[in-house]
Amino acid sequence: DTGAPKEAWIHYHHEMAYIKTSPQSLAFCAKSTLPNGRGATFVSDQIQATKELLTTPFGQKLKEKGICYIRCLTDEEHYKSAKQSEFDVYNHWQKSFGSNDPEEAAKIAQERGLKTEWDMNHPRYGRYLITRFYTDVYEYFPLIDKNLLYASVADHWMWFDQWPGVNSLPNDERPLKITYGDDTELTQDELKQFVDIYDKYGIPIQWNVGDIAILCNFRWAHGRPIYTLDHQTNEERELGVVLGQVYDRQGQMEGKWF
Repeated sequence: DTGAPKEAWIHYHHEMAYIKTSPQSLAFCAKSTLPNGRGATFVSDQIQATKELLTTPFGQKLKEKGICYIRCLTDEEHYKSAKQSEFDVYNHWQKSFGSNDPEEAAKIAQERGLKTEWDMNHPRYGRYLITRFYTDVYEYFPLIDKNLLYASVADHWMWFDQWPGVNSLPNDERPLKITYGDDTELTQDELKQFVDIYDKYGIPIQWNVGDIAILCNFRWAHGRPIYTLDHQTNEERELGVVLGQVYDRQGQMEGKWF
């Protein structure tokens, strides 16, 4: 949950599922923790979630249509020059792509498998970059020779419902969105099914200082609920995160289903 406020509910997700290269694994280390199991990270068993989801019409629809990840990125220079508050900022495209040049940023985005669209004079966001990544919902995992669920609602605008500042934006202006791969919308009931299947197979990692957890990014999705801090007792929660070796996503493979 690097950079996410404690008030934000971080839905289960696979790290960097929204571009064509993802880490095979990731690790967390607990520097400071909260008592009584508060501030736990949760992981969700993707073998069980995949098996159950595939028995539903929604799971088959995801298999057939795929997914599109949409990211809306604001212009850092516009905010600075206009002396505009960043209360509604999730990420500037300059930070995402490590460049201040729109052409170079677009080139980097395209190298990551993203389609790009610019609004160069947006009145609120400046040079506003919208990217789209079309891919499969399921990802082939060679170690078990099966396709596993690899997408979630973590990249939907609902993620920002509790995110201070960003939650005040209209849904269609929030930084993240997902649709089916044919650009049609997921229904409210389908989004609920997506949330429920991850929750059903979730388990907590209750942190103690010095704990290390290493996760397979195929096998486990991760997230965390909202947590609070008691400032009178100087409570802190801080986790270090390290990403493992990246791989090129290949999506689902025929004949590799449960």
